[in-house]
Amino acid sequence: MFVAACFLAIPCFAQEGVDVGKPSALRKLVPAAQLERQAAQEYDQLKRQAAEKGALAPDNYPQLIRLRGIAKRILPFATRFNPQARDWRWEVNLIGSKQLNAFCMPGGKIAFYSGLISQLKLSDDEIAVVMGHEIAHALREHARERMAKGQLTNLGAALLGEFIGGGKYSGAFRAGGDLMNLKFSRDDEGEADIVGLELVARAGYDPRAGVSLWQKMAAASRGAPPAWLSTHPAGDDRIREIERHLPEVIPLYEAAKRG
Repeated sequence: MFVAACFLAIPCFAQEGVDVGKPSALRKLVPAAQLERQAAQEYDQLKRQAAEKGALAPDNYPQLIRLRGIAKRILPFATRFNPQARDWRWEVNLIGSKQLNAFCMPGGKIAFYSGLISQLKLSDDEIAVVMGHEIAHALREHARERMAKGQLTNLGAALLGEFIGGGKYSGAFRAGGDLMNLKFSRDDEGEADIVGLELVARAGYDPRAGVSLWQKMAAASRGAPPAWLSTHPAGDDRIREIERHLPEVIPLYEAAKRG
């Protein structure tokens, strides 16, 4: 198991980079500690299930070592977007599966499915883009925001249900889901793309790999859509938006490469 060490040396951040503003205030309707506990429980359950099937990669597995090495370079820059990330118990694990999928749950619980790496033949830069994107969702607390909006929706639905059939149909207005399969809004996805590019660039990975990654994902979606695309839709608009922000992050990448 990989648990990131405390951030003993926090890098000095220049003013360059992307500007995504403050996270949504709605997220405060959901207690962060409660959500992180739920995420940790779901993540532990996932690991147990994978281990029972012999699908949880051991610590000495080369692809897992590769993933953790990439995470080690990215994570010191996480506090730029969320100071609380310093206290998260980060984990990175690899699950053997043909699924093209990856995620980072609240509190820093990262998982990659081996199919995403092997079937798309991802480079380190492309893996970093996927990881940066998923970490960005956690840093910007998109899951917390989505759940808060869901609570407001359910509250409205419950009230509506009380007026329709005396509450008999209130359950029909509600929808559930788990954190691993949470669908984010288009704005959340765009924000995660942009924040992820900065994390990647500061860590010394080429953010231009975001373009090649999404080209690969778009090609993969022509058959049966990969699991990752069910929550991360690909498209030319997405690639164009990434290209639009590259001038903001390329200098960070070049500075990182100079050391």
